Amino acid sequence: MNIHTILGLTLLCAALFSYPSFADDDDDNETAFEEAELFFELNNTDGDLGIHALIDGDPWKKLTIEDVNGRTILSIRVNGRLRRQGMTELFFESAEPTFDELSPEQFFRLFPEGEYEIEGITLEGEKLEGEVEISHIMPAPVGNVRISGVPAASDCDSDLPIVSSPIVMSWDPVTTYHPDLGKAGEVNIESYELVLETDDLNFAVELTPDVTVMDIPEAFTDLSDEFKFEIIAQDENGNRTAVESCFLVE
Repeated sequence: MNIHTILGLTLLCAALFSYPSFADDDDDNETAFEEAELFFELNNTDGDLGIHALIDGDPWKKLTIEDVNGRTILSIRVNGRLRRQGMTELFFESAEPTFDELSPEQFFRLFPEGEYEIEGITLEGEKLEGEVEISHIMPAPVGNVRISGVPAASDCDSDLPIVSSPIVMSWDPVTTYHPDLGKAGEVNIESYELVLETDDLNFAVELTPDVTVMDIPEAFTDLSDEFKFEIIAQDENGNRTAVESCFLVE
């Protein structure tokens, strides 16, 4: 073996053994997003599905989201003065066409289950990253919704119940997956969200999974004689299922 061959092998070995150390340094320079959420939300009353995201962390100038197959589904590049300022918190909701336009089966094919990667570049050029597991298990909608003991209407276009103040909202706890869409699997409700709306004001409260009865402040229900409500069940996988309807107050 001549000197040129020995020198070549020596350089090759040095390159091979030094490469992992560069990769490790790269990993050390990556910072996790403080918050990185991707989830589905179903409006069970209207029959539509959407994908939502909540991302927060150090100021960034570029952000991408890749699906389980490594395909980019979102890419944001900040420009101009805003690029110098940087972005931090980002929340978005996709469009939510009805099932007549986009069936649940088609929707879930667009967004397959698995690990999605969220990557960003900070103002200083460092990497931000987050990994989110998306599931097709949707919680069932809340059932047996009652307003002061009176059964709720199926939607706001039906005959609405008329109740007297004070108002008490109640519903049965959700313990299983949605019976008609998504996939079967274990459901553990993380929280409920109750929203009441008038033409001008909203009342919203997040409740622990053991709370399925809520007294509505009379100071709010005295403001109008018609209210729209929404009750959302959120599973620990992040997915949310909502029902909505309306009622009248004497």
